[in-house]
Amino acid sequence: MKKILVSGDLSKNKIHDMIFGLKPWLDKYAVTDIVDLSQEEIPKEKYEMAVVFGGDGAILSTCRKLARNQIPIVGVHMGRFGFLAEIMEQDVCKSLEKVFSGNYKIRKRMLLRCRIKRADKIVHESFGVNDVVISRSSLSRLISIKLLIDGEDVATYRADGLIISTPLGSTAHSLSAGGPLLTPDLNAFIIVPICPHTLTNRPLVISGDTKIEMEPLSQAVSIGTTVDGQIYTELESGDKVMVERSDIEIQMVDTGARTFYGVLREKLSWGGQMNYGRN
Repeated sequence: MKKILVSGDLSKNKIHDMIFGLKPWLDKYAVTDIVDLSQEEIPKEKYEMAVVFGGDGAILSTCRKLARNQIPIVGVHMGRFGFLAEIMEQDVCKSLEKVFSGNYKIRKRMLLRCRIKRADKIVHESFGVNDVVISRSSLSRLISIKLLIDGEDVATYRADGLIISTPLGSTAHSLSAGGPLLTPDLNAFIIVPICPHTLTNRPLVISGDTKIEMEPLSQAVSIGTTVDGQIYTELESGDKVMVERSDIEIQMVDTGARTFYGVLREKLSWGGQMNYGRN
């Protein structure tokens, strides 16, 4: 019998009740371990799959924690936007039955690695599924960020911040800052300045095989780095933030129930004429 990991934020009553309500049914198909997302470490067991209940944030957190385990991950949408979840709450039993019977595909997605270098020493390292963002952490003031790609000086941005996004993250913070949408199978990075002072500073799409280095130049403003909107690190003067493609990938379960373009039509109202209502 398969051994699966089931995770979610158990402090939320709806998710708690859903997971434990389903456990007797899940136990018919697999040996089930339930783990609260608040746990920093996930048990080092040999799981064949992880089922995540919650929103995109829960899926991002689980993907990072399980990155080195290299097991397939499937999300059950119980949040708001739901770009990453494969299974809808109302179809959970039907869809999971399909998965447990082996009727699915594995889609490998790019994972980034972010390192912060301080005085020739790496002081922080983490994986990122969606993006890395450098931004001011307090005062409403522009900051300067120097960008290098493969060691070449590309630009110095005067902006509210700078986003380095994966294709999977192109529907997240990058999109709200004016970045392009990329299909999640691409090997690429998106570089998007946040509210740049110079309007010619436009989003840039580059190969995922490049190495990116960012150096904040502003001294008097508090600046930090955020990975996936969840991991924050305060930066000090002279710090360098290095981003590159990780040598491992995340494995997402694809049941065929949702497609990338179908999600765009649904979530971004690409289905046709906007409904403005009656006057």
